[in-house]
Amino acid sequence: MKKFLIFIILNLFLISNLYAEDYSEMSTQELIAIMGYVKQENRYKFEKELKSRVPTMSQNERKKYEENLKKQKR
Repeated sequence: MKKFLIFIILNLFLISNLYAEDYSEMSTQELIAIMGYVKQENRYKFEKELKSRVPTMSQNERKKYEENLKKQKR
């Protein structure tokens, strides 16, 4: 139950950040989580920030990033 509440709170936080244009304030995990949900007018800034973080991603982050890229290309 505790994990579920944390999951809900995190998702609400992420959804509220969908409308933010300063992606540098977000963690890499948050950026990966909102891939595919960013408004078209904010997509350039989002992709630029996310791509700048690829070299420093952990293996888990990179795996999730690549999975989300594949989902978007479908």
